[in-house]
Amino acid sequence: MSSVSLQDSQGREPSASPWEAVIGLEIHVQLNTDSKLFSGSATAYGAEPNSQVSWLDAALPGTLPVVNEKAIRYAVRFGLAVGAEISRETVFARKNYFYPDLPKGYQISQLDHPIVVGGAITIFPGESGEKVIRLTRAHLEEDAGKSIHDLYPRHSTIDLNRAGTPLIEVVSEPDMRSAAEAVAYMRQVYTLVTHLGICDGNLQEGSFRCDANVSVRPAGSQTLGTRTELKNINSFRFVERAIRHEIRRQIRLLESGGQVTQETRLYDAEKDETRPMRSKEEANDYRYFPDPDLLPVRINDALIDKERQQLPELPQAKVNRYIHDWQLKPADARLIAGDKACSGVFEACVSAMQKPDPVLAGKWLLGEVSALLNRDALDWAALPVSPQRLAGLLDALAGDTISHKIGKDVLVKLWQSPQDTAADIIDREGLGQMSDSAALEALVDEVLKANEQQVADFRNGNDKLFNFFVGQVMKATRGTANPVQLKTLLQNKLNSSS
Repeated sequence: MSSVSLQDSQGREPSASPWEAVIGLEIHVQLNTDSKLFSGSATAYGAEPNSQVSWLDAALPGTLPVVNEKAIRYAVRFGLAVGAEISRETVFARKNYFYPDLPKGYQISQLDHPIVVGGAITIFPGESGEKVIRLTRAHLEEDAGKSIHDLYPRHSTIDLNRAGTPLIEVVSEPDMRSAAEAVAYMRQVYTLVTHLGICDGNLQEGSFRCDANVSVRPAGSQTLGTRTELKNINSFRFVERAIRHEIRRQIRLLESGGQVTQETRLYDAEKDETRPMRSKEEANDYRYFPDPDLLPVRINDALIDKERQQLPELPQAKVNRYIHDWQLKPADARLIAGDKACSGVFEACVSAMQKPDPVLAGKWLLGEVSALLNRDALDWAALPVSPQRLAGLLDALAGDTISHKIGKDVLVKLWQSPQDTAADIIDREGLGQMSDSAALEALVDEVLKANEQQVADFRNGNDKLFNFFVGQVMKATRGTANPVQLKTLLQNKLNSSS
């Protein structure tokens, strides 16, 4: 086989290649509970090191775990949302391995009887339409502590605050064939768990991270290649880059006559490369066995029914409503519904408008408002302008009180002045759109008279000068001239023989 990269110059995977990537993700979702999975210690982020550690978390002999019911309910809620089977009896197991931030010498997890079995997530990877990614399982497990290697020059330290924090690990089938599909899937899981309210979704704090299992095989082959696992990636961008790098690395290795080693690798974002961490373990390496301190958990119909009633409108249902009821473009609907806080702002804006216009609201939120959020490195939850004040701006735009350009200026002022409304700013600064036909016509006449040579050039075929005249009138009116009226007046004046 000739050497062919699985991506083009823009980083997209081409449709034809002698190799096919096979990818599965294991996503770790930190559950949004106040206490840990088996102890009453707090789970708040940012506390002083080792200040949220119970005797159980520290592995004091004789301490016994007690299951957090809220974590059970959250896992059931997730299973219902993805159409999975909820195990009526689920068992916790000990996953044995040694690591300094795991005081017990084992992690309490699940193997043979996970709480969630099966299910599916639908993704929309770019122009290739939709694709269903099957789920193998989702199981409950406790998180480990944190090893810190850069605090002291000659020592490593251990912070056990995170030890015992409840997670669900969402394991997919190897159904993804590109880094783009993997990121689309990861985003869909993120959107779902944040909408369900079971995870805060804070990637920087490690609340949502994934391991990626990657292999390649000849295109058309049904035999899986040897896989590597990329460990603990907590950024959508880095997941995509890490998978693309690993695919290229494996192809180069195979085409040079080498073999892929089954191992765990770490992704170095600064060097954009993966490097070996350890040989890949199998289940038997961990010597799983049922935890003798924890009885099986039996889940009855009443609990399942209660969690089913707690389900909010799911993201895909929200997308469908935005498309069919509010006439948004599918891509815009998915962008808005993909962020719980953004969709909340969007719906509140539409509801607060005098004459609801979802298309206008969506256009401004995804355009001008998003641009300011990116400029200030803010997320939608930290939006400094209330939906009601945004609705006032949208009403002014919809009613032709102000132009789009003036609207951008008013938005910036709203951003900076929490007490002002759009109407306050427009009235105080005289920004209302000039729609007086007689006054506007008089200004057009003045501009044309002051630029007789340009008028002659336009009439002799230099059509580009039309925007020059528009700009001159806009300058004279400080951008408040009604653009539709202005263009109509100019066209009539310039195309007349007089």
